[in-house]
Amino acid sequence: MRMSRSDLWKWLILVFLAVLSVYVVIPPKEKIRLGLDLSGGTSFTVAIDEERLIANVKAGNPELNDVEVQNQVNNILKDADARAIEVIRNRIDGLGVNEPVIQAGKNHRIVVQLPGVDAEQREAAEKSIQSAAFLEFKLVHKQNDQLVDKVLSSGRLPEGYVSSEDGRGYKRAPNYNELVKDPDYARRLSLFEVPDPRYAFMLEREQTAVGQVIYRPIFVLRRAELTGDALSSASVEIESMTGRVHVSLVFNAKGAADFARLTKAYAPRGSRNKDSDVGRRLAIVLDDTLYSAPVLKTEIPDGRAVIEGNFKWSEAAVLRNILNAGSLPAPMKILEKRSVESTLGADAIRSGINAAVLATILVAAFMLAYYAYCGLIANVALLLDVLLLPAGLIIASSILSVFVKDAAVSKHALDLPVLTMPGIAGLVLSLGMAVDANVLIFERMREEFALGKSTRAAVAAGYDRAFLAIFDSNITTLLTAVILFIFGAGPIRGFAITLTAGIIISMFTALVVTRLIFNATVPEDRVKPYKMMQFLKDANFDFLRWGKPFGYTALGVIVVTLTLFFVRGIRNPASVLAVDFTGGAAMTFNYTQQVDIGDVRKVVTDTVKNDAVIQYQSALEGTGKTLLIKTSVMKVGEENVSTAITTALNKAFPESQFTLAGEEEVGSEVGADLKHAAAKAIFFSLIGILIYVSLRFEFGFALGGVFALAHDAFITLGLYSLMGRQVSLTTVAALLTIVGYSINDTIVIFDRIREDLRKDTKTDFPALCNRAINQTLSRTILTSLTTLIATLVLFIFGGGSINDFALAMLIGVIAGVFSTIFIATPIMLAWYKNRRPSFATSK
Repeated sequence: MRMSRSDLWKWLILVFLAVLSVYVVIPPKEKIRLGLDLSGGTSFTVAIDEERLIANVKAGNPELNDVEVQNQVNNILKDADARAIEVIRNRIDGLGVNEPVIQAGKNHRIVVQLPGVDAEQREAAEKSIQSAAFLEFKLVHKQNDQLVDKVLSSGRLPEGYVSSEDGRGYKRAPNYNELVKDPDYARRLSLFEVPDPRYAFMLEREQTAVGQVIYRPIFVLRRAELTGDALSSASVEIESMTGRVHVSLVFNAKGAADFARLTKAYAPRGSRNKDSDVGRRLAIVLDDTLYSAPVLKTEIPDGRAVIEGNFKWSEAAVLRNILNAGSLPAPMKILEKRSVESTLGADAIRSGINAAVLATILVAAFMLAYYAYCGLIANVALLLDVLLLPAGLIIASSILSVFVKDAAVSKHALDLPVLTMPGIAGLVLSLGMAVDANVLIFERMREEFALGKSTRAAVAAGYDRAFLAIFDSNITTLLTAVILFIFGAGPIRGFAITLTAGIIISMFTALVVTRLIFNATVPEDRVKPYKMMQFLKDANFDFLRWGKPFGYTALGVIVVTLTLFFVRGIRNPASVLAVDFTGGAAMTFNYTQQVDIGDVRKVVTDTVKNDAVIQYQSALEGTGKTLLIKTSVMKVGEENVSTAITTALNKAFPESQFTLAGEEEVGSEVGADLKHAAAKAIFFSLIGILIYVSLRFEFGFALGGVFALAHDAFITLGLYSLMGRQVSLTTVAALLTIVGYSINDTIVIFDRIREDLRKDTKTDFPALCNRAINQTLSRTILTSLTTLIATLVLFIFGGGSINDFALAMLIGVIAGVFSTIFIATPIMLAWYKNRRPSFATSK
């Protein structure tokens, strides 16, 4: 049998994706980036620099007395922590560092932990954290050239600089690095040879043709004509003629109007420059550093400007990210840099990986036993899902980055996103979900075989008839992922990338690769149906009869469990929320002998009766090792939590001699910015589902689907909490997975209802819906069963956060089956008052 040109191209695409996957993961130690929970990383402790803040307020408002200065400083500090966390998170995301941990502490301190970063990224992160990103546009002195000539000819030198070889500027002196540590140095330098106090002495960095760095003096007006508040966005561009890199700025509407007035007024013969044929120079200053001072040659009405500064691409990218993330409310300083180990012990990591392998084997064994040869083809697709997943992550990262300007997912285009243990669990779960499309196709093929069709005809019809259901269900989930990425932040975006990658690859293997295998292996003259087991043959249950009582029962369970959740949360937030959300106590311990982190976790968990974050830390050079424990519990009985944990650790591990080195309260890892972003992302994803399903079906169907999703999320949250578990970021990831997974089954049933409505014009609508549920019942149970197999293995063998993730998923998958049958369709029927929708007669 000769291969068609179309099939040849599909095989070539498969080979390309396989090669891409291998390329981006080999060598694994260099290419696979692991999260803080798996491999540790670098931790910065930063704080608001109050001394610099006071100095800045005084410099900007010299007329204020000390009391007024302090009052203004206090106003700035009041909401500074939340704003600083939001800006730092945006900047770190922009560097391509995924899944950072950012947490507020006391006295305006913030802990920033970055997973597995290299020296270059660590340096960029330091710069991003400390940069206030205060952008200003200031006029250069009208007589600047004469003033500069006078200074250079006088032979006097600014502190920390020596004359350059050409005599037209300066070079940094050997003592410069020591001088910049002096808080008063910048003020002294700004006063050097100024014509009057309204101006500041500044230096513009210039690189000569031979690579030498020269600093040219410029006298700049202290008052800003325009600030970064007027900025809309920044981007990196390359000049086509020179190849030089610059940062392009776009102002918002008000900023564009102000910039147009400013450039018009100071252009040649402008209203503020009438006596000159040469435009004034406009200095572009960021954080008191002069980047460039171009001449205003004409009015600039389009609201655009350029920062030039002999940049490398990487330097310009960091500057772009800083500007796009917004300005910090106050200057920051780094107090401490430490190396941190993984938050999961070696045993937990090993058990998680073993659970992942076992889950994959069991799902494959089930498919082989149930569908025989078709199951074998599905298992080939399953293995390809694993092989092609790295390529899927690269493609997903590239696609999603298009929707959010400068939202760097990775440092380079072919860098994989950071992989965490919940991420691994989610990927394993996606393998359980990946067989969904294959089951749908095989069940359609079974129906075609029952009509007496030949094997090739049944295969072709099975794919054709299953396509719309697969397409609609996966596009709905993909739409959810895109919206989560656009409106979410931090871990929400990480989840969106994983979800998108799983959808792209599973759709490709299910719809393209398995079809290619059938085309290549099915003889033209074969008429014998493929052997398949059949579960619930000719099912005929009256599901809709129980719609109302089961629906009201579910509503009652949701109301009771969520009421208990909120009541307990109000009384004691730590009883229902993990330290991720509540903050709590952070304790640092010294020790003489390191204990496996899994053993430490067991002792701490038994002591505080709650989850805890546990991590070994050391200085970057490897010295000064300590143990960090964070928990939402502040008291154990009447005893302080630090005392109770110290006693428990020394009782369990006397040879380690744990001593408390420090203790402080810490804030939530999930700051207001992340909570707001997550809520907005979930809200818009539900709106997106409503719109898409309304367009593909009708509004009543969309309403049923959204009600089912809300049921699944709420009942999972309520029952999960009722079982004594704390809601953490891992739980949120599970809830998002449930939302993405549950809509699939609902869409499949709705697709069958739509198909039957067009074929059957006589059966009343409720009876037709009940028949559609029965027709797809075996598929609903089979796909849920494969997902449950994977989830159950993770629950039994996975420890820590994996166990939490799996428990939430177990509840959610069962709730999803229930809501698909007893919530989505009854709600849809109620909307139409049991009458057929308008598309029922369309062809």
